[in-house]
Amino acid sequence: MTEPLVSVVVPVYDMERFIAETLDSVLASDYPNFEVVVVDDGSTDGSAAILDRYAARDSRIRVLRQPNGGVCRARNHAVSEARGEFILPVDSDDRISPTVISDAVAVMEADPDVRVVVPRAEFFGDRTGEWHLPDYSPELLARKNMIPISALYRREDWVRVGGYCEDTVAREDWIFWISVLADGGRVVRLPETGLYYRVREGSKRKSDRKLKRKVIEVLNRRNPEFFERCLGGPLRYRRTWSRMLNRLYRLLHPRRVFIGGRYSALEYFVRTLPAHFRNGDGRAIHLGRNELREFEVAGTEYVVKSFRKPNIINRIVYGLFRSSKAQRSYENAELLLSRGIGTPEPVAWMTERCGLFFTRSYYVCRKSECPHTYVDLIGGGFPQQEEYLRAIARTTAALHELGLLHKDYSRGNILFGRTADGSVRVEIVDLNRIYKYKSIDIVRGCANFAERLPATDSMRAVMAEEYARTRGFDPAECLRLMFRYNVEKK
Repeated sequence: MTEPLVSVVVPVYDMERFIAETLDSVLASDYPNFEVVVVDDGSTDGSAAILDRYAARDSRIRVLRQPNGGVCRARNHAVSEARGEFILPVDSDDRISPTVISDAVAVMEADPDVRVVVPRAEFFGDRTGEWHLPDYSPELLARKNMIPISALYRREDWVRVGGYCEDTVAREDWIFWISVLADGGRVVRLPETGLYYRVREGSKRKSDRKLKRKVIEVLNRRNPEFFERCLGGPLRYRRTWSRMLNRLYRLLHPRRVFIGGRYSALEYFVRTLPAHFRNGDGRAIHLGRNELREFEVAGTEYVVKSFRKPNIINRIVYGLFRSSKAQRSYENAELLLSRGIGTPEPVAWMTERCGLFFTRSYYVCRKSECPHTYVDLIGGGFPQQEEYLRAIARTTAALHELGLLHKDYSRGNILFGRTADGSVRVEIVDLNRIYKYKSIDIVRGCANFAERLPATDSMRAVMAEEYARTRGFDPAECLRLMFRYNVEKK
C-alpha cells in the first residue's frame, strides 16, 4: 500500500545563509512519499538561485514565486498548490530529523481524531538545549503558543479554517493552531526530537514579542467562541490573568442567556454574539436602528437580531423590571408556532447589562426558508399573486382570532413561499411588538392589517374579502375600513 503523500511547505525570504541546510534535512527524510513546496517570497539575496539548483536536481522540490507578502501569504500559497493529504510546515532556517515525517504520519493514520502531531524540539544556533513545551490542553493553548509551526496536520483542516491568517503581523502559528483546534481534536507529541529550531539575532520568535497587543486583537477577533469556552471571555493583555479578569468583568456586566433545548451546541456562539457584531461577522441583512446578520454555524443558517441600546429610562426598566425585546421575540415565536402560525424557529436570546443599566439584547432564530416578502407582491405581475394575498389574509385573521396584534405589521415582516408539497407558507417575523388582547374586533383588526401594508385597490379587495370570510365579517365593511386606515399608499 502506498503511503499518503506529505507536502513539506517552506516559505523563503532572504535565507541564502540557511536554506540549503533546511532543504538537506528535509530531503534526508526516510519517509518514502513526500514533496517539498517552496515559496520564494520576493527574496532579494541569492535564495532564488539556491532554490533553482535544488529543484533542478531533485524532482520532489517545486519552487513557487510571489512578490513579498509575508510568511502567512507564502504558506497559504504553498498549501494551495500542495498535493499532499498531510502538511508539514518548516521554516527556512530550521532543520527536521530524518524520521519525524514517518513517525507523525503513523500517528495520524492510527487515529482520525488526531488533528496535530507535534515533534519534540531542540534549540540550536545562539541558544541550545531542549525546547520544553507543555502538554497540550485547550485552556493552555488559549493563553500561550505551545505548538511549534513545524507540526503535521491534515490539509483538509487548512481548507476548513481558511488557511493562515494574512491579517496578522506575528504569531501566525498560534492563530492557526487555535483555529484548527477550536472545535476539538487531539494533539499528540512525539517522544523523539524531530525539530531543530534555530535561534539567532533578529529571528522572528524574538521580534514577534514586540507585537503582542496586535496579536491578541487578531486572536480575539477570529476565535471569540474558543476564548469564551476556555477563559470565560476574551484573551487579555495579561494573558495569565484572563480568566480572573473575565470573571470580574461579568460581575459588573451580567448577562442572561437562554438557548432552546435542541440548540445547546450553540452556547458559545450565543454568548459571543456581542463580539461577532462588533467584528462585523456574518452577512449583514439590515443595518439600521436594529441590526440583522446571517450566520452559518456547523452547516445551518441562523438570523440574529441585535436590538439597539434603549434610552436611559428604558435602560433601567429593561434592566430590572421588563423582559427584553429579544426575550419577547423568542416567547412570541414559541406562542405563534404552538398555535399553528408560521414564523422561523426560535433558537436563543441573550441580554447584557452594565450594572443596573440594560445595554443590548440579541435574538437568534433559524433562517426562514420562505424566499419572498410582501414587498415582492406590490405592483402586480407576481405569479399566483392572488393565492399568496389570500394566504397572508388568512394568517392575519388567525393572529387576530387569537387576540394577537402585531404592531409593526409592515411589508418586510411578512414572508411567504411554498412548502415541498406545493402549499403556500406564510411566516411572520420581528415579533417583539406582538401584544395579547382579549379580543380584536373588526375595526382594530382591519386597521392593523391595512395600516402599514401598501396595495393596489384590487390587492386590497382580495385581502379584505379573504380576511372577512375567515373571521365571519362583512367583506364590504372590511374593505371600507382598510381603505380608511391605510397610511401606506402604493
